[in-house]
Amino acid sequence: MQNLTRKFSRWGMKWLTRDGPLPETPLCDFNRLRFELRPCDVLLVEGRSRVSEVIKLITQSPWSHSALYIGRLYDIRNPRLRVVIEAHFEGDPEEQLIIEAELGKGTIITPLSAYRNEHLRICRPDGLSADDAQEVLGYAIGKLGSNYDLRQVMDLARFFFPWSILPRRWRSSLFQHNAGDATRTVCSTLLAEAFNQVDFPILPFIDRGDDGSLRLFKRNPKLFAPRDFDYSPYFSIIKYPYLGMNDLGLYRRLPWDRETDYVDQQPPPRTAKPRPPASFPARYIQKTMQRAGLHRKEN
Repeated sequence: MQNLTRKFSRWGMKWLTRDGPLPETPLCDFNRLRFELRPCDVLLVEGRSRVSEVIKLITQSPWSHSALYIGRLYDIRNPRLRVVIEAHFEGDPEEQLIIEAELGKGTIITPLSAYRNEHLRICRPDGLSADDAQEVLGYAIGKLGSNYDLRQVMDLARFFFPWSILPRRWRSSLFQHNAGDATRTVCSTLLAEAFNQVDFPILPFIDRGDDGSLRLFKRNPKLFAPRDFDYSPYFSIIKYPYLGMNDLGLYRRLPWDRETDYVDQQPPPRTAKPRPPASFPARYIQKTMQRAGLHRKEN
C-alpha cells in the first residue's frame, strides 16, 4: 500500500509540474538579463506548469515562482558556504546559480540557464549593503535540502473563503506551530525569511503614532507570495524586453506588417518558408553604418 501511495504521489507531482508549451512571442531578453543580474536579486518567473496556474489564480498575479540569484561560486565570500554549494551542485563553477524551493524537489540550487525560455523579471533590493547581501545568501544556502510545503500553498488558498463556512478540519493551519514547519518552505517564504535576517523590508505593516512616530512590524513570512516582491516599494523592478525601447524613436523601426491594418487573433503561419533575415539589431547597425558612409556594397 505504501509503495502504491508513493507511486501515485510521484505521478501527481510530475503531472502538476509538467511545463506547458513555450510562449509564441518572447517577452524577455535572457542574454541581457543574465549579464545584468547581481547577487541577492529576486528573480520572478511566470511559469507554465499546472501548479503555476493554480498559484497565479490564488495570488491574482502573473508571477507563480520566485528565486534568489546567488551568482557564481566565487561570488560567495564564506568558504564554508561555498563547500555547501559544491555539495548540492556539481556543475561548472562558472555557471550562474539561483536558489529556489520547488514542488517535488524542495530547496535546491538550479542553473540560471534552466529558465532561458521563461518570462522573467528582476526585483532588486534597493540599498542592500554588500555585507547584508552575503548574510541573506548565507541564510538561503543554509536551507538547501528542505522540503517543499504544499500544505502552505493550500492554506493561502483558504484565505479566499469565509472562515465561518469552512469545516474546522479544512480551516487554515498557517499560524499553528507544528514540529515539521522548520523543515518545509515555499519559494516566497524562503526569500522573505532570508531578507528578514537583515531587517530588509518587503511589505511591512506600518503604524504611525499620535506624535508622528513610526513603527514597522514584520509580516509572517508564510503569507508572502511571488507578487509581493513586485509590489514592494523597496525593490526596483528591472525588465529586459526582447526588443529594447531605450533608443529614441526605435518603435518607428519595428517590423510591422503594413499590408494588414488589424487582426483579431494570431495570424496563420506563412505558407512558404522565407529566407531568414538578419537579426533586428544587425539590420539597425547596418543601416546606421550606411547612413554614416561607413559601409560600401561590394560589386
